[in-house]
Amino acid sequence: MSRPLIVSDCDEVLLFMVAHFKAWLEESQGVTFNMVGNDFGESMRWTQSGEVVEPAEIWGFLRKFFDGEMHRQDPIPGAVEGIAALGEHADVVILTNLADRHREMRAEQLASHGIHARVFTNQGPKGPALKAIVDEYAPSRTVFIDDLAQHHKSAADTVPGVHRLHLCGEPMLASRIACAHEAGDAHARIDTWEHALPWLMERIEGVDA
Repeated sequence: MSRPLIVSDCDEVLLFMVAHFKAWLEESQGVTFNMVGNDFGESMRWTQSGEVVEPAEIWGFLRKFFDGEMHRQDPIPGAVEGIAALGEHADVVILTNLADRHREMRAEQLASHGIHARVFTNQGPKGPALKAIVDEYAPSRTVFIDDLAQHHKSAADTVPGVHRLHLCGEPMLASRIACAHEAGDAHARIDTWEHALPWLMERIEGVDA
């Protein structure tokens, strides 16, 4: 009989990212990062001029960060232990929105923190990639964990039978981002692993309430 499957995002679910990205920008790139509402694009300004960093340059900074600064990232509290506990009862894979060339780097990064899991890279909405993973594993039950509402909507539209948990472990973002649960695209919103793990265990054990 097939096992349950956990499909988890990485950044802000398993590892802190934006806090380290902010520190790196301000230390070495001449950019100040301050969240303005939930608009990531408005958060980055050239320190000297105060001008907003253009979208193309934002993507350039993100690529540069993931090329050379992933070693800065450290685990969200409880994530390593939570994934280990889930792995005793389910298959666990990572679905991360990075370029394909970062797949092995991400797997090695996670392994260095004690998370040993197959990594799938993706660009754009995650629903189609999630469906491909579900089709490959044919699990008894699937739970999808992500910190961004748009990916839960994509998952809900593409693979509606998957259980969906909106989890954002970064306090800088958690109160600002759109909530997939409020939008009806996630089954729950829980931002700490301490409280998320019991919910996740219930889902893979067959409790749907």
